[in-house]
Amino acid sequence: MSLAVLKSRALTGMEAPEVTVEVHLANGLPSFTIVGLPETEVKESKDRVRAALQNARFDFPTKRITVNLAPADLPKESGRFDLPIALGILAASGQIPGDALDQYEFAGELSLSGELRPIRGALAMTFAICKNTQNPRAFILPRANADEAALVKDATIYPADSLLQVCAHFAGFDAAAKLKPHQVTTVTQRQPYPDFMEVKGQLQAKRALEVAAAGMHSVLMVGPPGTGKSMLAARFPGILPSMTDQEALESAAVQSLTSGFSVSKWKNRPFRSPHHTASGVALVGGGSVPRPGEISLAHRGVLFLDELPEFDRRVLEVLREPLESGHITISRAARQADFPAKFQLIAAMNPCPCGYFGHANGKCRCTPDNIARYQDKISGPLLDRIDMQIQVGALPHQDLLKQADGETTAVIHARVEAAFERQIARQGKTNNHLSTTEIDQYCQPDQAAEQLLRHAMIKLNWSARAYHRVLKVARTIADLANVAQIGQPHVAEAIQYRRALKER
Repeated sequence: MSLAVLKSRALTGMEAPEVTVEVHLANGLPSFTIVGLPETEVKESKDRVRAALQNARFDFPTKRITVNLAPADLPKESGRFDLPIALGILAASGQIPGDALDQYEFAGELSLSGELRPIRGALAMTFAICKNTQNPRAFILPRANADEAALVKDATIYPADSLLQVCAHFAGFDAAAKLKPHQVTTVTQRQPYPDFMEVKGQLQAKRALEVAAAGMHSVLMVGPPGTGKSMLAARFPGILPSMTDQEALESAAVQSLTSGFSVSKWKNRPFRSPHHTASGVALVGGGSVPRPGEISLAHRGVLFLDELPEFDRRVLEVLREPLESGHITISRAARQADFPAKFQLIAAMNPCPCGYFGHANGKCRCTPDNIARYQDKISGPLLDRIDMQIQVGALPHQDLLKQADGETTAVIHARVEAAFERQIARQGKTNNHLSTTEIDQYCQPDQAAEQLLRHAMIKLNWSARAYHRVLKVARTIADLANVAQIGQPHVAEAIQYRRALKER
């Protein structure tokens, strides 16, 4: 047979459309051509496949070899097509039987010796294989990707170390040479996070972060250097509600696109902390071949932006839409890609350029104009989208000399988990994701609380968005107290968490 047809997958954002790999051998001057909109990595597979076949002691056909990657209008990138191309050449030249190839899908990059190297997006491809198919094909891929691919239920995964192992599986001479289905060892225990008890003092900030964790609210911490803002943020993922299987799969699938996932991180909330020199593309994603950015890699987890005003203002403005919608669409001239971005924003900043404005030691020498210019780097529309804005003050020396005696992460996590379960039982989602109609239904304050809220809205000149966000924070505070209706104390505390940096 001079023609072989195999199945593989491409990557387009979070999607993994099917690719048909057709290999044809014809008489004529020896050549090796790949068509079907291949990018540079795919074109280079000709040399990798040739060397891998020769080093595995197969005959490389001295014929006119044409490889077609269909559909022709879908861009193909990365080295994942090496394995199906090599198997197609062997099947078309009669060196391995091709009868059972249509029962499998293949992906894997070949080394020159024929070993299989890991690929990006194995989890997304496995999702696509099992999606909307009554009889999904088995998936043969590198062993390094087997654990993440096997996280998808009902997927049949066959890991392999080399091209020779895959060929022996189809040759069928020895039952022992057959590839064995892979079973993932699921990590059921979360990796330990740094403990909140290690942070001395800062009871108000800890309480605010507990409220934020329970309702998935975004937070901006403002305070002088050395007050523990970064320590609090690093410990914040430990008090978040436990991830469901679906949330864990969503998070793992995004990280798989950048080869950043390992099974040891299963059900651990991602924590991303990009440097303030990051570009807009690094933050939201992009590139000629769209890749996920930090906001998508933090999906179902935490995005921590330290030294917030030091970020370029245009970079910060790209966060406005994802904070509202929970996804990002990367548009390029030739293609478009959608990535999820349901992240929890935790930001930290100093109150002025020197950092000591309002500090008890009186070190600040910044002029009012310098302070205003520094704080104006964060636009009003972005600040309006941050649910909670809290002050993290400097601790007295006597408090720093004491032994840490606060609550542990486990104790706070238990309260957060209970409040989270109340929200899911009542409305099926966290308070932060309530729509305007759902706010009217689930966030009704009593008469005293409504009067306090009305006075605060007039005095502080809130926007409609700010008003709704205060209501949602108050609903979370009531859930932590296990109270059905929002009362005056809940609204009063929520108002305290809505302090702007200065009058705008």
